[in-house]
Amino acid sequence: MKKYANVLRACPLFLNIADDELFSMLTCFGATVHSYRKGDTILAEGSAARSVGIVLSGEVQMIRINYSGNRTILANVEEAELFGESYACAEIGQLPIDVMASENTSVMLIDVGRIMHPCSNACGFHNLIIYNLMKLIAAKNLVFHRKIEVTSGRTTREKLMTYLFAEAKKANSMSFTIPYDRQELADYLEVERSGLSAEISKLRKEGILTSEKKHFTLLSDDL
Repeated sequence: MKKYANVLRACPLFLNIADDELFSMLTCFGATVHSYRKGDTILAEGSAARSVGIVLSGEVQMIRINYSGNRTILANVEEAELFGESYACAEIGQLPIDVMASENTSVMLIDVGRIMHPCSNACGFHNLIIYNLMKLIAAKNLVFHRKIEVTSGRTTREKLMTYLFAEAKKANSMSFTIPYDRQELADYLEVERSGLSAEISKLRKEGILTSEKKHFTLLSDDL
């Protein structure tokens, strides 16, 4: 577990936690580390919604599959980021989504009950961890709000450009790399891959953007 010390220090859940408290805290929480191959399910839809996950290496995707078998990517979770916290804290019982490894990945899982309910040792870091967790849940709600804003577009072009402009703003540059390949981007935008590829081709021809795999450069702010 100590080999992930730098990642854990970068995790916002442990913001302002002193180094000498970090590993004793993880022992108190009963934290466990697990490794997964690309495509493996980390948390399955219908399983108990009680774990807060931290990506130690690799990447994770939160996925919803509807009754027709169509896949929607809700969010991409990168190193030092959390997943599952909103569902676990809401005590909804069962996860309504799948959490999957989008590449070879290691994660730390913590039972949210160990965070929310102080142990008999009355560890001093509990209140700080709960405060950090609440801030992270609020931030995750903003991520899902952004997802709704993107997918509420009426056309593939509108969805794509809304997403790309948001990524450019996040990168503070009109040239940036997104976390999704073409199929994953189509799943995130909730559109057909063929239609997405055709729209990207049109935008290239119109001089609005250039793209190479996951890298995009916006040349115009026209939708």
